[in-house]
Amino acid sequence: MRRSAGVTAWATSIWRATAVLPGAGDASWKLLREDADTAEYHASTHDLWLYVSDTEAYAHELQAEVPSVYVILRDVQDTGDGDMPIEVLTVTASPYEAQDYSDSGEELVERVPMPPSVLRWVAGFVDRHHEEEPFVKRRRDRQNTDQVQTGIGDARIAQTTDVYRAPTAWVREEAE
Repeated sequence: MRRSAGVTAWATSIWRATAVLPGAGDASWKLLREDADTAEYHASTHDLWLYVSDTEAYAHELQAEVPSVYVILRDVQDTGDGDMPIEVLTVTASPYEAQDYSDSGEELVERVPMPPSVLRWVAGFVDRHHEEEPFVKRRRDRQNTDQVQTGIGDARIAQTTDVYRAPTAWVREEAE
């Protein structure tokens, strides 16, 4: 995570996920580098899980111009004890799962370029497990359309010329 200086009085700092570190050990907001107004942290360590049921999503992501990993973040309420204002919930390679988190509106989703080692791992997983589902066009139910129509809905309509006439008007005419 990178913290840089904010540009308004309301945002004193801006937090962004900038990279994932494959094979990194456990860490909790370990300071990696600090300049005048920016600092980079190893925020936390999360496992990246791949599921056979999501291979379509991974294949879709691998076809992107820049294949990415999605870091799911959540704002933490200000506790006043020096904790970081962002919590890293999880990391995913599925753009569909990232979209689901984004739709909730409670989490922040950051797109980070996929490191080459992760790219090879995901591509190998997709090659082993992905099976294209053939497109099947839906067809209408086969119905016999040359049948004779026995009536047009409302039983109170006596003849075809009365089809566009309201049934209440027909009752009024009989009463008169």
